[in-house]
Amino acid sequence: MLRWIMNLYPPYLGAGVWVRHISADFSEIKVEMPLRWYNRNYVRTHFGGSLYAMTDPFFMLMVMERLGRDYIVWDKAASIDFVAPGKGTVYADFRIDEALLDDIRQRTAGGEKYLPELQVEVLDAAGDVVARVHKTLYVRLKPQARQAG
Repeated sequence: MLRWIMNLYPPYLGAGVWVRHISADFSEIKVEMPLRWYNRNYVRTHFGGSLYAMTDPFFMLMVMERLGRDYIVWDKAASIDFVAPGKGTVYADFRIDEALLDDIRQRTAGGEKYLPELQVEVLDAAGDVVARVHKTLYVRLKPQARQAG
């Protein structure tokens, strides 16, 4: 259901972004974006803003869903490195493993904030890197969930 809602979300609909898969446990999300007249730039390649938009909320959403309601999770910072022109359909596969979640839980157990840094690559149909997106999240255990010290 969330996948369909995201596919109808106006910014994604307008950019041509398609969420193709969300695993039941939110450990993996697959997104793609075909090159269309409305998401290409002056030189007929993917508009950089569209490449970033296709990667924007997913790490935050995944970590939030995997950790549960006891945590505050926000996007803190992002950067994108454009490696090669995106000339056709591009893809991004997001994965969150249990080791990352364990690290976050450990670092935030006393109420400290933690700023994990994550990366996803945007690939073309041949598997070549079009862009690398670096995301920094802000994660903190909510006060009511902290252990008394």
